[in-house]
Amino acid sequence: MEYVCRWLIAATGENAEAVVPKLDGMTEFKGPIRHTSLYKSGEEFRENKVLVVGCGNSGMEVCLDLCNHNARPSLVVRDTVHVLPREMLGKSTFGLSMWLLKWLPMRLVDRFLLVASRLLLGNTSRLGLDRPKLGPLELKNLSGKTPVLDVGTLAKIKSGDVEVCPAIKRLKPHAIEFIDGRTEKFDAIVLATGYRSNVPIWLKESDMFSKEDGLPRMPFPNGWKGECGLYAVGFTKRGLLGASMDAKRIAEDIERCWKAEAKHCTPFKASLFPLSSSSSPSL
Repeated sequence: MEYVCRWLIAATGENAEAVVPKLDGMTEFKGPIRHTSLYKSGEEFRENKVLVVGCGNSGMEVCLDLCNHNARPSLVVRDTVHVLPREMLGKSTFGLSMWLLKWLPMRLVDRFLLVASRLLLGNTSRLGLDRPKLGPLELKNLSGKTPVLDVGTLAKIKSGDVEVCPAIKRLKPHAIEFIDGRTEKFDAIVLATGYRSNVPIWLKESDMFSKEDGLPRMPFPNGWKGECGLYAVGFTKRGLLGASMDAKRIAEDIERCWKAEAKHCTPFKASLFPLSSSSSPSL
């Protein structure tokens, strides 16, 4: 079946499919290797020693869940990360940040978040969680990297229930060698390595979307519109705020095109929906 349309909006998002890294020795490891997209509960890993790869929100939450099910998790931290309290001053950290941004510049809000985090959580670098040089909101705005909201995992790291490990060098049948030279035995691996866009798989187009990461080639805020009626929403790495900005621009642009083309239509000519699909984006 072929469906011909005047406009096509790609809205599958930047987290459409799991990212599974290629680890040296991956086929040799005898235990289960599972991405968080397939993770259900820590119950299946009870009493097992589990290595969680990735220290984002998913990785932190999986570590906590594993602890709650009497597993022994370790966390691979390969990069710097901002860990913030889930709540500040009785409000959600995200909600408070958005409210402060209405009145203060981003850098001042970042300073407030970092000072409050230091008071509430302590110095995370002592736990092996170094902070980036840029503030959490500025980093999110520039790179799309989301800060981690602590749900209780930091306390488990402090108590020793969760061990922080460096990057992996290679996998062995029943053990893992790290880049610092040490080798430890593990029963299972959980990959909290994120997601990516899958647009290049299903969209026969190469001008608007990059084949490498599946995101619009034009940087924010100009990546929402392509050629021949093709649009993109939800690929800004700015959450619901970025998606809503895209959606509003797209709706306004389609309305403008609709009204402009309607002026040239007669009651008996459906020129808004051409029969030829040569100028329409195809799947």
